[in-house]
Amino acid sequence: MTTSPSPSVASHVSNNAISVRNLRMGYGSRILLEDASFDVKHGEILVILGGSGCGKSSLMKHLIGLYAPLGGEILIQGKSMVHSSPAEKAILQRQLGIMYQSGALFGSLNVLQNVRFPLDEFTDLALEKKNLTARLLLNMVEMAYAESMMPEELSGGMLKRAGIARAMALGANIIMLDEPSAGLDPITAANLDQTIIKLRDSLGFTFVVVTHELESIFTIADRAIMLDPNTKSIIAQGEPKALKEHSNDPKVRQFFNRLSDNQQAVSTSHG
Repeated sequence: MTTSPSPSVASHVSNNAISVRNLRMGYGSRILLEDASFDVKHGEILVILGGSGCGKSSLMKHLIGLYAPLGGEILIQGKSMVHSSPAEKAILQRQLGIMYQSGALFGSLNVLQNVRFPLDEFTDLALEKKNLTARLLLNMVEMAYAESMMPEELSGGMLKRAGIARAMALGANIIMLDEPSAGLDPITAANLDQTIIKLRDSLGFTFVVVTHELESIFTIADRAIMLDPNTKSIIAQGEPKALKEHSNDPKVRQFFNRLSDNQQAVSTSHG
């Protein structure tokens, strides 16, 4: 059975889509993150950022229950992902949609079939209703024109839009996006950013976005958390502009101001 959160934790989760408390994450003897705590509010776009190897994508995989933490708690809308039974975990995971970096479409299925795939696998809806749902989702991401196209015919931005549509297929209200802007030209990335904002504003989706693309971070993020591989901790939480302008941590300032190590050394010496 699911373990109920303690009163101290429960008092903080009522307004949160996700609550993470004292998370310890790693593989074997390799620790990526220790004693990490943060919340994702309903209807918020939270960005997870940090340098290469800091554990951004691994953290997302822990949030969706793909990996089990070494310690700590992950609550999805107040219910434990860590201590749930397999059946309960499956129910929680239905509340989460995920788009991986490549879009991860099935090459043998057209766009409509790809978006419809979760409905084919997990529902008993009639084909007509499944197709209608898939078309509505494609329309939401401005891909209605592409339903009969094969993945090999799609651009990088189109692949990711179709991936987002599929992530929403089972009615998930929390959407995880892994590097949505990676590999996209600036205009395509900017258009995708606006789609993410539109989905949040019009439909109330909560987004957790893993990225290191500064333009996207400043455009879409309500808040950001920054992971650091050296301290194995969250070294910053807050609104990106505030972190850029006011953080006392040199690593945070270096990241948000896009400074090389030499530039950072000069900045620190003059600080």
